Amino acid sequence: MIRLSLIVVGLALLAPSTALAQWAQFRGANAGDVADDPALPDTWSETENVVWDIDIPGLSWSSPVVWEDTIFITSAISAGDEPDPIPGLYDPGDDNGATRSSQVHRWVVYNIDFGTGEIRWERELDSATPEIARHIKNSFASETPVTDGRRVYAYFGSAGVVGALNMSGETVWRTELGAYETTLGFGSAASPTLHGDRLYLVNDNVEQSFMVAIDKNSGEEIWRVERPERGQNWATPFVWENEVRTEIVTSGTQGVRSYDMDGNLLWEIHGMSGLTIPTPFAKHGLLYISSGYPGGGLRPVYVVKPGASGDISLWSRDDMRTGLSSGFPGTRASSDDVAWAYPLLGTYNTSALVYGDYYYTLLDRGFLVAHDARTGEEIYSRKRLEIGNGFTASPWA
Repeated sequence: MIRLSLIVVGLALLAPSTALAQWAQFRGANAGDVADDPALPDTWSETENVVWDIDIPGLSWSSPVVWEDTIFITSAISAGDEPDPIPGLYDPGDDNGATRSSQVHRWVVYNIDFGTGEIRWERELDSATPEIARHIKNSFASETPVTDGRRVYAYFGSAGVVGALNMSGETVWRTELGAYETTLGFGSAASPTLHGDRLYLVNDNVEQSFMVAIDKNSGEEIWRVERPERGQNWATPFVWENEVRTEIVTSGTQGVRSYDMDGNLLWEIHGMSGLTIPTPFAKHGLLYISSGYPGGGLRPVYVVKPGASGDISLWSRDDMRTGLSSGFPGTRASSDDVAWAYPLLGTYNTSALVYGDYYYTLLDRGFLVAHDARTGEEIYSRKRLEIGNGFTASPWA
């Protein structure tokens, strides 16, 4: 049986007020930007600067979320043997692409004590043989849960279920949404997003792509919109509260789309790469969007201003079909609705980071690039990181 480890790094060095900060959703409340703390270590390993670590059964690429003294994490636990993930970046093949499981899996949520690593409780949301395939580097529990301090909300796309548990581990509700195949059998990964009394989920697949709003108190579906996508997207939806309005932004290979809080389309951008993974986020009153499947002729970054409407695409269909080959990162562009954009700056797996005034891009092959977050002007070009390449995890600062 594959097991995953949860390692807590350097937290014993933090002041209580910092340690009790909330990290309630995928990439945190500020898209990877956290308050500076000089007590945090600059380096760590499986043994160095580690306060505690525990083994958790199963395989899961979901991130832990934190609320005060509680950590929530999820896992998919197989009753039998599963193939080990193959590290690195590579094109899918017979031995390193989609894989199916014939074993019964348990989809489980864990409540862990922040200070000690003690597992307070574990609760099963579903048990079955997975109906869909997954990439050898994916898992059947890749969606990060979200919490509001009263409940934790967990979505398992491979099981087709979403549910809410209270802080004591009691099931408040459980809703079945169905499990759907994705392109090339890569599996699901987009995490749920919580705003107000609603939980928002995007499931782009090869059968019936959709976004759904769910009442967080009852689990009842409030509305659903169909999406003209083909199962090539793993980006988490983002609720953008800006000076004009609040909207839900979704990245997709067939287009970036923003919806109002009732699911009505506000604006869209066409011109993304062949697969879309990075999650949108906002800083400085601007919205940052990217995608960058390797080898594609268009691997864009878009920075959108508030108040857009209609089709705000920058590049023509011919550009999208043939690509824009002008050297990395391409020629900077802009419009009335787009503050700045580059056609070749996007990344495959990693989401970008805005820290202070800079927009940082961690390229998949291990280079770091910085641009002015407001204007797109280059601060420095590709700088090689010494720790390796083949990055699939997003940076934080």
